[in-house]
Amino acid sequence: MDDAARTVNGQARVGSSTDSARRADPPGKGEKVADWADGRLGIYSLAKANMRKVFPDHWSFMLGEVCLYSFLILILTGIYLTLFFEPSGAEVVYHGSYGPMNGIIMTKAYESTLHISFDVRGGLLIRQIHHWAALVFVAGMFVHMMRVFFTGAFRKPREINWLFGWTLLFLAILTGLTGYSLPDDLLSGTGVRFADGAILSIPIVGTYISMFLFGGEFPGHDIISRFFPIHVLLLPGIMLGLVVAHLILVFYHKHTQYPGPGHDQKSVVGMPFLPVYMAKAGGFFFLVFGVLALMGGIATINPVWAFGPYRPDLVTTGAQPDWYLGFSEGLIRVMPGWEINAWGHTLELGVLIPFSVFPLFLLAIGVYPFIEAWITGDRREHHILDRPRNTPVRTALGVAWLSLYVVLLIGGGNDIVATHLHLAINSITWFVRISVFVVPVLAFVVTKRVCLGLQRRDRDKVLHGRETGLIKMLPHGEYIEVHEPLTQESLFTLTQHEQDPPYEIGPLEDANGVRRKVTLGQRVRASLAKGMFGPDTHIPKPTEQEYREITSGDHH
Repeated sequence: MDDAARTVNGQARVGSSTDSARRADPPGKGEKVADWADGRLGIYSLAKANMRKVFPDHWSFMLGEVCLYSFLILILTGIYLTLFFEPSGAEVVYHGSYGPMNGIIMTKAYESTLHISFDVRGGLLIRQIHHWAALVFVAGMFVHMMRVFFTGAFRKPREINWLFGWTLLFLAILTGLTGYSLPDDLLSGTGVRFADGAILSIPIVGTYISMFLFGGEFPGHDIISRFFPIHVLLLPGIMLGLVVAHLILVFYHKHTQYPGPGHDQKSVVGMPFLPVYMAKAGGFFFLVFGVLALMGGIATINPVWAFGPYRPDLVTTGAQPDWYLGFSEGLIRVMPGWEINAWGHTLELGVLIPFSVFPLFLLAIGVYPFIEAWITGDRREHHILDRPRNTPVRTALGVAWLSLYVVLLIGGGNDIVATHLHLAINSITWFVRISVFVVPVLAFVVTKRVCLGLQRRDRDKVLHGRETGLIKMLPHGEYIEVHEPLTQESLFTLTQHEQDPPYEIGPLEDANGVRRKVTLGQRVRASLAKGMFGPDTHIPKPTEQEYREITSGDHH
Protein backbone atom coordinates (compact mmCIF):
# COMPACT_ATOMS: atom_id res chain seq x y z
CA MET A 1 0.00 0.00 0.00
CA ASP A 2 1.14 3.55 -0.76
CA ASP A 3 2.66 5.50 2.22
CA ALA A 4 0.47 8.44 1.38
CA ALA A 5 -2.56 6.41 2.33
CA ARG A 6 -3.46 4.76 5.59
CA THR A 7 -6.23 2.42 6.64
CA VAL A 8 -7.99 3.40 9.81
CA ASN A 9 -10.96 1.30 10.99
CA GLY A 10 -11.20 -0.21 7.53
CA GLN A 11 -11.39 3.19 5.77
CA ALA A 12 -8.81 4.80 3.52
CA ARG A 13 -7.69 8.35 4.36
CA VAL A 14 -5.22 10.76 2.85
CA GLY A 15 -1.82 10.75 4.46
CA SER A 16 -1.09 13.31 7.15
CA SER A 17 1.63 14.92 5.04
CA THR A 18 -0.90 16.31 2.53
CA ASP A 19 -4.05 16.28 4.63
CA SER A 20 -3.77 19.89 5.85
CA ALA A 21 -3.01 21.18 2.37
CA ARG A 22 -5.99 19.54 0.74
CA ARG A 23 -8.65 20.01 3.41
CA ALA A 24 -10.62 23.30 3.19
CA ASP A 25 -10.82 25.62 6.18
CA PRO A 26 -13.98 25.12 8.26
CA PRO A 27 -16.71 27.72 7.52
CA GLY A 28 -16.91 30.71 9.83
CA LYS A 29 -19.90 31.64 11.97
CA GLY A 30 -21.07 34.29 9.53
CA GLU A 31 -20.93 31.85 6.64
CA LYS A 32 -22.89 29.30 8.65
CA VAL A 33 -25.59 31.86 9.40
CA ALA A 34 -25.70 32.87 5.72
CA ASP A 35 -26.01 29.23 4.63
CA TRP A 36 -28.76 28.65 7.21
CA ALA A 37 -30.72 31.71 6.03
CA ASP A 38 -30.21 30.91 2.35
CA GLY A 39 -31.51 27.38 2.82
CA ARG A 40 -34.76 28.77 4.22
CA LEU A 41 -35.21 32.13 2.48
CA GLY A 42 -33.30 31.80 -0.80
CA ILE A 43 -31.38 34.98 -0.06
CA TYR A 44 -28.34 34.09 -2.19
CA SER A 45 -30.23 33.69 -5.45
CA LEU A 46 -32.23 36.87 -4.76
CA ALA A 47 -29.09 38.85 -3.96
CA LYS A 48 -27.21 37.44 -6.94
CA ALA A 49 -29.98 38.57 -9.27
CA ASN A 50 -30.40 42.09 -7.86
CA MET A 51 -27.31 43.29 -6.00
CA ARG A 52 -25.43 43.90 -9.25
CA LYS A 53 -28.38 45.54 -10.94
CA VAL A 54 -27.33 48.60 -12.92
CA PHE A 55 -28.77 52.02 -12.11
CA PRO A 56 -28.34 55.09 -14.36
CA ASP A 57 -26.40 57.97 -12.84
CA HIS A 58 -28.37 61.17 -13.38
CA TRP A 59 -28.97 63.95 -10.89
CA SER A 60 -32.77 63.98 -11.37
CA PHE A 61 -33.04 60.44 -9.97
CA MET A 62 -31.95 61.83 -6.61
CA LEU A 63 -35.35 63.49 -6.27
CA GLY A 64 -36.89 60.13 -5.46
CA GLU A 65 -34.11 59.45 -2.97
CA VAL A 66 -34.84 62.76 -1.22
CA CYS A 67 -38.45 61.59 -0.78
CA LEU A 68 -37.35 58.22 0.61
CA TYR A 69 -34.82 59.64 3.05
CA SER A 70 -37.20 62.36 4.23
CA PHE A 71 -39.80 59.68 4.91
CA LEU A 72 -37.30 57.67 6.97
CA ILE A 73 -36.37 60.79 8.93
CA LEU A 74 -40.05 61.49 9.53
CA ILE A 75 -40.48 58.02 11.01
CA LEU A 76 -37.40 58.34 13.25
CA THR A 77 -38.27 61.80 14.58
CA GLY A 78 -41.96 60.90 14.86
CA ILE A 79 -41.14 57.94 17.12
CA TYR A 80 -39.19 60.25 19.42
CA LEU A 81 -42.01 62.83 19.58
CA THR A 82 -44.61 60.14 20.26
CA LEU A 83 -42.85 59.28 23.52
CA PHE A 84 -43.65 62.71 24.99
CA PHE A 85 -46.86 63.82 23.24
CA GLU A 86 -50.22 63.39 24.97
CA PRO A 87 -53.08 63.29 22.43
CA SER A 88 -55.87 64.51 24.67
CA GLY A 89 -58.43 67.26 24.34
CA ALA A 90 -58.96 67.49 28.10
CA GLU A 91 -58.43 71.00 29.44
CA VAL A 92 -55.78 71.88 32.01
CA VAL A 93 -54.21 75.04 33.44
CA TYR A 94 -50.64 75.49 32.28
CA HIS A 95 -47.87 75.80 34.89
CA GLY A 96 -44.67 75.21 32.98
CA SER A 97 -41.32 76.72 32.11
CA TYR A 98 -42.74 79.05 29.44
CA GLY A 99 -43.73 82.01 31.56
CA PRO A 100 -46.09 83.91 29.20
CA MET A 101 -48.46 80.91 29.13
CA ASN A 102 -48.67 80.30 32.88
CA GLY A 103 -52.26 80.26 34.17
CA ILE A 104 -53.81 79.87 30.70
CA ILE A 105 -56.37 77.13 30.07
CA MET A 106 -55.33 74.77 27.27
CA THR A 107 -55.66 71.18 26.16
CA LYS A 108 -53.21 68.51 27.26
CA ALA A 109 -52.12 68.19 23.63
CA TYR A 110 -51.01 71.81 23.54
CA GLU A 111 -49.44 71.54 27.00
CA SER A 112 -47.39 68.49 25.94
CA THR A 113 -46.29 70.32 22.79
CA LEU A 114 -44.95 73.17 24.94
CA HIS A 115 -43.31 70.59 27.20
CA ILE A 116 -41.56 69.01 24.19
CA SER A 117 -40.46 72.42 22.94
CA PHE A 118 -39.06 73.82 26.21
CA ASP A 119 -38.41 70.99 28.65
CA VAL A 120 -37.50 67.83 26.69
CA ARG A 121 -33.82 67.67 25.77
CA GLY A 122 -33.59 68.23 22.04
CA GLY A 123 -37.37 68.29 21.79
CA LEU A 124 -37.68 71.55 19.86
CA LEU A 125 -34.94 70.49 17.44
CA ILE A 126 -36.65 67.16 16.76
CA ARG A 127 -40.02 68.91 16.33
CA GLN A 128 -38.58 71.28 13.77
CA ILE A 129 -36.68 68.55 11.92
CA HIS A 130 -39.93 66.57 11.80
CA HIS A 131 -41.87 69.50 10.38
CA TRP A 132 -39.17 70.44 7.86
CA ALA A 133 -38.87 66.81 6.79
CA ALA A 134 -42.61 66.70 6.15
CA LEU A 135 -42.41 69.76 3.91
CA VAL A 136 -39.39 68.41 2.04
CA PHE A 137 -41.07 65.00 1.71
CA VAL A 138 -44.13 66.45 0.00
CA ALA A 139 -42.06 68.88 -2.07
CA GLY A 140 -39.74 66.06 -3.14
CA MET A 141 -42.67 63.89 -4.23
CA PHE A 142 -44.22 66.81 -6.07
CA VAL A 143 -41.03 67.59 -8.02
CA HIS A 144 -40.29 63.89 -8.54
CA MET A 145 -43.74 63.32 -10.06
CA MET A 146 -43.28 66.34 -12.29
CA ARG A 147 -39.99 64.89 -13.54
CA VAL A 148 -41.76 61.60 -14.24
CA PHE A 149 -44.61 63.42 -15.99
CA PHE A 150 -42.53 65.69 -18.22
CA THR A 151 -40.22 62.85 -19.33
CA GLY A 152 -42.97 60.28 -19.90
CA ALA A 153 -41.59 57.84 -17.32
CA PHE A 154 -45.17 56.86 -16.43
CA ARG A 155 -45.69 54.89 -19.64
CA LYS A 156 -45.92 51.12 -19.85
CA PRO A 157 -44.92 49.21 -17.74
CA ARG A 158 -44.86 51.86 -14.99
CA GLU A 159 -48.50 52.96 -14.82
CA ILE A 160 -49.05 51.09 -11.54
CA ASN A 161 -45.95 52.66 -10.04
CA TRP A 162 -47.32 56.07 -11.04
CA LEU A 163 -50.50 55.24 -9.13
CA PHE A 164 -48.42 54.20 -6.12
CA GLY A 165 -46.60 57.54 -6.21
CA TRP A 166 -49.83 59.45 -6.71
CA THR A 167 -51.42 57.67 -3.74
CA LEU A 168 -48.34 58.43 -1.64
CA LEU A 169 -48.67 62.13 -2.49
CA PHE A 170 -52.35 62.15 -1.57
CA LEU A 171 -51.72 60.27 1.70
CA ALA A 172 -48.81 62.60 2.52
CA ILE A 173 -51.16 65.58 2.24
CA LEU A 174 -53.64 63.89 4.60
CA THR A 175 -50.85 62.90 6.98
CA GLY A 176 -49.57 66.47 6.99
CA LEU A 177 -53.06 67.76 7.74
CA THR A 178 -53.54 65.40 10.69
CA GLY A 179 -50.05 66.03 12.08
CA TYR A 180 -50.37 69.77 11.59
CA SER A 181 -53.53 69.70 13.74
CA LEU A 182 -52.21 67.69 16.70
CA PRO A 183 -50.59 70.55 18.72
CA ASP A 184 -54.03 72.24 19.02
CA ASP A 185 -52.59 75.73 18.77
CA LEU A 186 -54.56 78.64 17.34
CA LEU A 187 -53.08 78.24 13.86
CA SER A 188 -53.74 74.51 13.54
CA GLY A 189 -57.19 74.86 15.11
CA THR A 190 -58.05 77.43 12.45
CA GLY A 191 -57.04 74.88 9.80
CA VAL A 192 -59.24 72.22 11.41
CA ARG A 193 -62.12 74.70 11.46
CA PHE A 194 -61.51 75.31 7.75
CA ALA A 195 -61.71 71.56 7.09
CA ASP A 196 -64.88 71.31 9.18
CA GLY A 197 -66.49 74.05 7.10
CA ALA A 198 -65.64 72.16 3.92
CA ILE A 199 -67.18 68.97 5.35
CA LEU A 200 -70.34 70.82 6.40
CA SER A 201 -70.83 72.00 2.81
CA ILE A 202 -71.48 68.42 1.65
CA PRO A 203 -75.23 68.16 0.97
CA ILE A 204 -77.36 66.06 3.34
CA VAL A 205 -74.56 64.04 4.97
CA GLY A 206 -72.10 66.85 5.78
CA THR A 207 -73.52 67.53 9.24
CA TYR A 208 -73.49 63.85 10.16
CA ILE A 209 -69.86 63.43 9.02
CA SER A 210 -68.79 66.45 11.08
CA MET A 211 -70.60 65.20 14.19
CA PHE A 212 -69.02 61.78 13.75
CA LEU A 213 -65.46 63.12 13.34
CA PHE A 214 -65.55 65.61 16.19
CA GLY A 215 -67.73 63.60 18.55
CA GLY A 216 -70.37 66.32 18.63
CA GLU A 217 -70.43 70.01 17.81
CA PHE A 218 -67.13 71.51 16.69
CA PRO A 219 -64.53 71.51 18.18
CA GLY A 220 -65.53 68.66 20.51
CA HIS A 221 -63.01 66.73 22.62
CA ASP A 222 -62.30 63.68 20.43
CA ILE A 223 -60.68 65.01 17.28
CA ILE A 224 -57.11 65.07 18.64
CA SER A 225 -57.30 61.57 20.09
CA ARG A 226 -58.69 60.38 16.74
CA PHE A 227 -56.13 62.20 14.60
CA PHE A 228 -53.26 60.76 16.64
CA PRO A 229 -53.56 57.05 15.68
CA ILE A 230 -54.39 58.06 12.10
CA HIS A 231 -51.24 60.20 11.95
CA VAL A 232 -48.78 57.86 13.67
CA LEU A 233 -50.12 54.40 12.74
CA LEU A 234 -52.70 54.15 9.95
CA LEU A 235 -51.41 56.55 7.30
CA PRO A 236 -47.66 55.91 7.86
CA GLY A 237 -48.29 52.16 7.77
CA ILE A 238 -50.07 52.39 4.44
CA MET A 239 -47.39 54.72 3.09
CA LEU A 240 -44.60 52.40 4.21
CA GLY A 241 -46.24 49.52 2.35
CA LEU A 242 -46.61 51.67 -0.78
CA VAL A 243 -42.97 52.79 -0.57
CA VAL A 244 -41.81 49.17 -0.40
CA ALA A 245 -44.06 48.22 -3.33
CA HIS A 246 -42.81 51.25 -5.27
CA LEU A 247 -39.16 50.26 -4.77
CA ILE A 248 -39.86 46.63 -5.67
CA LEU A 249 -41.38 47.72 -8.97
CA VAL A 250 -38.42 50.02 -9.64
CA PHE A 251 -36.14 46.98 -9.25
CA TYR A 252 -38.41 44.76 -11.32
CA HIS A 253 -38.96 47.14 -14.23
CA LYS A 254 -35.36 48.47 -14.18
CA HIS A 255 -34.72 52.19 -14.11
CA THR A 256 -35.57 54.57 -16.92
CA GLN A 257 -32.73 56.46 -18.55
CA TYR A 258 -32.29 59.58 -20.63
CA PRO A 259 -31.58 59.23 -24.35
CA GLY A 260 -27.97 58.88 -25.32
CA PRO A 261 -25.41 56.59 -26.95
CA GLY A 262 -25.77 52.99 -25.81
CA HIS A 263 -29.16 53.67 -24.21
CA ASP A 264 -31.96 51.58 -25.64
CA GLN A 265 -35.06 49.73 -24.52
CA LYS A 266 -33.17 46.54 -23.64
CA SER A 267 -29.98 47.74 -21.94
CA VAL A 268 -29.16 50.07 -19.06
CA VAL A 269 -26.02 52.19 -18.82
CA GLY A 270 -24.96 53.05 -15.30
CA MET A 271 -23.37 51.73 -12.13
CA PRO A 272 -24.12 48.53 -10.18
CA PHE A 273 -26.35 48.65 -7.11
CA LEU A 274 -23.55 47.20 -4.98
CA PRO A 275 -21.15 48.61 -4.03
CA VAL A 276 -21.19 51.90 -5.95
CA TYR A 277 -24.85 52.90 -5.81
CA MET A 278 -25.32 51.84 -2.18
CA ALA A 279 -22.24 53.79 -1.11
CA LYS A 280 -23.52 56.92 -2.82
CA ALA A 281 -27.03 56.39 -1.46
CA GLY A 282 -25.72 56.00 2.09
CA GLY A 283 -23.76 59.20 1.85
CA PHE A 284 -26.70 61.03 0.33
CA PHE A 285 -28.97 59.88 3.19
CA PHE A 286 -26.69 61.49 5.77
CA LEU A 287 -26.42 64.59 3.60
CA VAL A 288 -30.24 64.95 3.53
CA PHE A 289 -30.38 64.28 7.28
CA GLY A 290 -27.68 66.90 7.88
CA VAL A 291 -29.45 69.55 5.80
CA LEU A 292 -32.76 68.91 7.58
CA ALA A 293 -31.01 69.07 10.96
CA LEU A 294 -29.40 72.36 9.93
CA MET A 295 -32.79 73.73 8.85
CA GLY A 296 -34.37 72.55 12.09
CA GLY A 297 -31.61 74.19 14.11
CA ILE A 298 -31.53 77.63 12.50
CA ALA A 299 -34.95 78.13 10.83
CA THR A 300 -37.96 78.42 13.13
CA ILE A 301 -41.08 76.68 11.89
CA ASN A 302 -44.50 76.38 13.53
CA PRO A 303 -43.74 78.26 16.80
CA VAL A 304 -46.91 77.16 18.61
CA TRP A 305 -46.11 79.31 21.67
CA ALA A 306 -46.44 82.42 19.49
CA PHE A 307 -50.03 81.57 18.52
CA GLY A 308 -51.41 80.35 21.82
CA PRO A 309 -53.96 77.56 22.42
CA TYR A 310 -56.92 77.20 20.10
CA ARG A 311 -60.17 78.96 20.96
CA PRO A 312 -63.22 78.70 18.66
CA ASP A 313 -63.96 82.41 19.08
CA LEU A 314 -60.52 83.54 17.87
CA VAL A 315 -58.62 83.35 14.61
CA THR A 316 -55.00 84.29 14.03
CA THR A 317 -54.14 86.90 11.41
CA GLY A 318 -52.37 85.42 8.43
CA ALA A 319 -53.51 81.88 9.16
CA GLN A 320 -51.88 79.85 6.40
CA PRO A 321 -51.67 76.10 5.93
CA ASP A 322 -48.52 74.38 4.79
CA TRP A 323 -47.78 75.13 1.15
CA TYR A 324 -49.16 71.86 -0.22
CA LEU A 325 -52.65 72.69 1.08
CA GLY A 326 -52.62 76.27 -0.21
CA PHE A 327 -54.06 74.99 -3.49
CA SER A 328 -57.34 73.96 -1.86
CA GLU A 329 -57.61 77.04 0.34
CA GLY A 330 -56.98 79.28 -2.65
CA LEU A 331 -59.93 77.68 -4.44
CA ILE A 332 -62.25 78.48 -1.55
CA ARG A 333 -60.95 81.98 -0.84
CA VAL A 334 -61.46 83.24 -4.39
CA MET A 335 -64.81 81.55 -4.93
CA PRO A 336 -67.82 83.89 -4.64
CA GLY A 337 -70.01 83.20 -1.62
CA TRP A 338 -72.90 81.67 -3.54
CA GLU A 339 -75.73 79.99 -1.67
CA ILE A 340 -78.88 78.14 -2.68
CA ASN A 341 -81.80 77.77 -0.27
CA ALA A 342 -84.27 75.04 -1.16
CA TRP A 343 -86.68 72.87 0.85
CA GLY A 344 -85.38 74.20 4.11
CA HIS A 345 -81.73 73.42 3.31
CA THR A 346 -78.82 75.71 2.43
CA LEU A 347 -76.37 74.63 -0.23
CA GLU A 348 -73.04 76.47 0.12
CA LEU A 349 -71.80 76.53 -3.47
CA GLY A 350 -68.99 78.89 -2.50
CA VAL A 351 -67.43 76.05 -0.50
CA LEU A 352 -68.87 72.92 -2.13
CA ILE A 353 -67.64 73.68 -5.66
CA PRO A 354 -63.98 74.24 -4.67
CA PHE A 355 -64.17 71.31 -2.25
CA SER A 356 -65.28 69.14 -5.19
CA VAL A 357 -62.82 70.59 -7.74
CA PHE A 358 -59.74 69.89 -5.57
CA PRO A 359 -60.05 66.05 -5.65
CA LEU A 360 -60.95 66.22 -9.35
CA PHE A 361 -57.61 67.89 -10.07
CA LEU A 362 -55.83 65.15 -8.12
CA LEU A 363 -57.85 62.46 -9.92
CA ALA A 364 -56.89 63.90 -13.32
CA ILE A 365 -53.21 63.61 -12.37
CA GLY A 366 -53.67 60.00 -11.27
CA VAL A 367 -55.40 58.75 -14.43
CA TYR A 368 -53.38 60.72 -16.99
CA PRO A 369 -51.05 57.81 -17.95
CA PHE A 370 -54.06 55.69 -18.86
CA ILE A 371 -55.66 58.52 -20.85
CA GLU A 372 -52.49 59.10 -22.88
CA ALA A 373 -52.08 55.35 -23.49
CA TRP A 374 -55.68 55.20 -24.74
CA ILE A 375 -55.11 58.18 -27.05
CA THR A 376 -51.87 56.84 -28.55
CA GLY A 377 -52.82 53.16 -28.54
CA ASP A 378 -49.16 52.45 -27.77
CA ARG A 379 -48.75 49.10 -25.98
CA ARG A 380 -44.96 48.92 -26.15
CA GLU A 381 -42.67 49.10 -23.14
CA HIS A 382 -40.78 52.38 -22.74
CA HIS A 383 -37.51 52.57 -20.82
CA ILE A 384 -36.06 55.62 -22.61
CA LEU A 385 -37.33 58.97 -21.39
CA ASP A 386 -38.73 61.71 -23.58
CA ARG A 387 -37.11 65.09 -23.82
CA PRO A 388 -39.93 67.47 -22.75
CA ARG A 389 -39.47 69.59 -25.88
CA ASN A 390 -40.36 66.58 -28.06
CA THR A 391 -43.82 66.26 -26.46
CA PRO A 392 -44.99 69.88 -26.53
CA VAL A 393 -48.64 69.30 -25.59
CA ARG A 394 -47.87 67.11 -22.58
CA THR A 395 -45.23 69.60 -21.42
CA ALA A 396 -47.62 72.49 -21.94
CA LEU A 397 -50.33 70.72 -19.92
CA GLY A 398 -47.89 70.22 -17.05
CA VAL A 399 -46.79 73.86 -17.09
CA ALA A 400 -50.43 75.01 -17.27
CA TRP A 401 -51.25 72.93 -14.20
CA LEU A 402 -48.25 74.34 -12.32
CA SER A 403 -49.25 77.89 -13.25
CA LEU A 404 -52.77 77.22 -11.95
CA TYR A 405 -51.28 75.91 -8.72
CA VAL A 406 -49.18 79.08 -8.28
CA VAL A 407 -52.20 81.30 -8.94
CA LEU A 408 -54.31 79.47 -6.39
CA LEU A 409 -51.44 79.52 -3.91
CA ILE A 410 -51.47 83.31 -4.21
CA GLY A 411 -55.22 83.21 -3.61
CA GLY A 412 -54.74 81.02 -0.53
CA GLY A 413 -52.33 83.60 0.88
CA ASN A 414 -54.18 86.71 -0.26
CA ASP A 415 -54.02 88.28 3.22
CA ILE A 416 -50.24 87.77 3.44
CA VAL A 417 -49.76 89.16 -0.06
CA ALA A 418 -51.97 92.14 0.80
CA THR A 419 -50.05 93.06 3.97
CA HIS A 420 -46.57 92.56 2.50
CA LEU A 421 -47.18 94.27 -0.85
CA HIS A 422 -49.60 96.90 0.53
CA LEU A 423 -52.39 95.88 -1.84
CA ALA A 424 -56.15 95.73 -1.38
CA ILE A 425 -57.29 92.19 -0.64
CA ASN A 426 -60.25 92.63 -3.01
CA SER A 427 -57.87 93.52 -5.84
CA ILE A 428 -55.85 90.36 -5.17
CA THR A 429 -59.01 88.27 -5.06
CA TRP A 430 -60.24 89.57 -8.40
CA PHE A 431 -56.77 89.17 -9.90
CA VAL A 432 -56.77 85.51 -8.86
CA ARG A 433 -60.32 84.94 -10.11
CA ILE A 434 -59.38 86.21 -13.57
CA SER A 435 -55.97 84.52 -13.59
CA VAL A 436 -57.48 81.12 -12.83
CA PHE A 437 -58.94 81.13 -16.34
CA VAL A 438 -56.35 83.22 -18.20
CA VAL A 439 -52.92 82.23 -16.85
CA PRO A 440 -53.11 78.44 -17.54
CA VAL A 441 -54.15 79.13 -21.15
CA LEU A 442 -51.29 81.59 -21.65
CA ALA A 443 -48.86 79.18 -20.01
CA PHE A 444 -50.03 76.39 -22.31
CA VAL A 445 -49.65 78.46 -25.51
CA VAL A 446 -46.26 79.90 -24.54
CA THR A 447 -44.84 76.54 -23.45
CA LYS A 448 -45.95 74.81 -26.62
CA ARG A 449 -44.37 77.51 -28.79
CA VAL A 450 -41.14 77.34 -26.77
CA CYS A 451 -40.99 73.57 -27.24
CA LEU A 452 -41.52 73.89 -30.98
CA GLY A 453 -38.81 76.55 -31.12
CA LEU A 454 -36.39 74.23 -29.31
CA GLN A 455 -37.25 71.47 -31.78
CA ARG A 456 -36.44 73.81 -34.68
CA ARG A 457 -33.12 74.65 -33.06
CA ASP A 458 -32.30 70.95 -32.64
CA ARG A 459 -33.13 70.33 -36.31
CA ASP A 460 -30.91 73.20 -37.37
CA LYS A 461 -28.04 71.94 -35.19
CA VAL A 462 -28.29 68.46 -36.71
CA LEU A 463 -28.23 69.77 -40.29
CA HIS A 464 -25.80 72.67 -39.93
CA GLY A 465 -23.80 71.92 -36.80
CA ARG A 466 -22.91 74.08 -33.85
CA GLU A 467 -22.18 77.79 -34.21
CA THR A 468 -18.51 78.49 -33.45
CA GLY A 469 -18.54 82.28 -33.59
CA LEU A 470 -15.77 82.26 -36.23
CA ILE A 471 -16.30 84.41 -39.32
CA LYS A 472 -14.74 83.28 -42.61
CA MET A 473 -14.48 85.17 -45.91
CA LEU A 474 -15.03 83.08 -49.03
CA PRO A 475 -12.98 83.64 -52.21
CA HIS A 476 -15.76 85.64 -53.82
CA GLY A 477 -15.98 88.00 -50.82
CA GLU A 478 -18.93 86.51 -48.93
CA TYR A 479 -18.64 86.33 -45.14
CA ILE A 480 -20.03 83.26 -43.39
CA GLU A 481 -20.01 81.89 -39.89
CA VAL A 482 -18.20 78.58 -39.51
CA HIS A 483 -20.34 75.77 -38.09
CA GLU A 484 -18.77 72.82 -36.34
CA PRO A 485 -20.36 69.41 -37.09
CA LEU A 486 -21.90 67.62 -34.13
CA THR A 487 -20.49 64.41 -32.79
CA GLN A 488 -22.23 61.13 -33.51
CA GLU A 489 -23.29 60.97 -29.85
CA SER A 490 -24.97 64.39 -30.08
CA LEU A 491 -26.63 63.53 -33.38
CA PHE A 492 -28.06 60.35 -31.88
CA THR A 493 -29.38 62.16 -28.78
CA LEU A 494 -31.11 64.83 -30.88
CA THR A 495 -32.73 62.40 -33.32
CA GLN A 496 -33.46 59.23 -31.33
CA HIS A 497 -37.06 60.20 -30.48
CA GLU A 498 -39.95 58.71 -32.45
CA GLN A 499 -42.57 60.71 -34.34
CA ASP A 500 -45.33 58.21 -34.91
CA PRO A 501 -48.45 59.37 -36.76
CA PRO A 502 -51.42 59.97 -34.44
CA TYR A 503 -54.45 57.72 -34.32
CA GLU A 504 -56.96 58.34 -37.12
CA ILE A 505 -60.44 57.03 -37.75
CA GLY A 506 -59.65 56.31 -41.38
CA PRO A 507 -62.08 56.28 -44.29
CA LEU A 508 -65.73 56.26 -43.27
CA GLU A 509 -66.58 53.82 -46.08
CA ASP A 510 -64.88 50.53 -46.86
CA ALA A 511 -63.86 49.27 -50.33
CA ASN A 512 -67.42 48.12 -51.05
CA GLY A 513 -68.94 51.51 -50.26
CA VAL A 514 -70.43 50.33 -46.97
CA ARG A 515 -70.35 53.03 -44.31
CA ARG A 516 -68.38 52.05 -41.24
CA LYS A 517 -69.78 52.54 -37.79
CA VAL A 518 -67.73 55.09 -35.88
CA THR A 519 -68.37 55.38 -32.16
CA LEU A 520 -68.23 58.58 -30.15
CA GLY A 521 -65.19 57.25 -28.30
CA GLN A 522 -63.30 56.82 -31.57
CA ARG A 523 -64.12 60.38 -32.62
CA VAL A 524 -62.97 61.77 -29.27
CA ARG A 525 -59.81 59.68 -29.39
CA ALA A 526 -58.98 60.85 -32.92
CA SER A 527 -59.53 64.51 -32.00
CA LEU A 528 -57.35 64.25 -28.91
CA ALA A 529 -54.67 62.35 -30.80
CA LYS A 530 -54.53 65.01 -33.49
CA GLY A 531 -54.34 67.79 -30.89
CA MET A 532 -51.62 66.09 -28.84
CA PHE A 533 -49.53 64.31 -31.49
CA GLY A 534 -50.63 65.78 -34.82
CA PRO A 535 -48.49 67.65 -37.39
CA ASP A 536 -48.80 70.94 -35.48
CA THR A 537 -47.20 69.46 -32.37
CA HIS A 538 -43.76 68.60 -33.71
CA ILE A 539 -41.10 69.69 -36.17
CA PRO A 540 -40.15 66.81 -38.51
CA LYS A 541 -36.77 65.29 -37.73
CA PRO A 542 -34.05 65.62 -40.36
CA THR A 543 -33.95 62.63 -42.66
CA GLU A 544 -30.76 60.83 -43.57
CA GLN A 545 -31.04 62.15 -47.13
CA GLU A 546 -31.34 65.76 -45.92
CA TYR A 547 -28.33 65.35 -43.68
CA ARG A 548 -26.20 63.92 -46.46
CA GLU A 549 -27.24 66.65 -48.91
CA ILE A 550 -26.22 69.33 -46.43
CA THR A 551 -22.93 67.74 -45.32
CA SER A 552 -21.75 66.31 -48.62
CA GLY A 553 -21.18 69.63 -50.37
CA ASP A 554 -19.11 72.68 -49.47
CA HIS A 555 -21.70 74.18 -47.14
CA HIS A 556 -21.05 76.26 -44.07
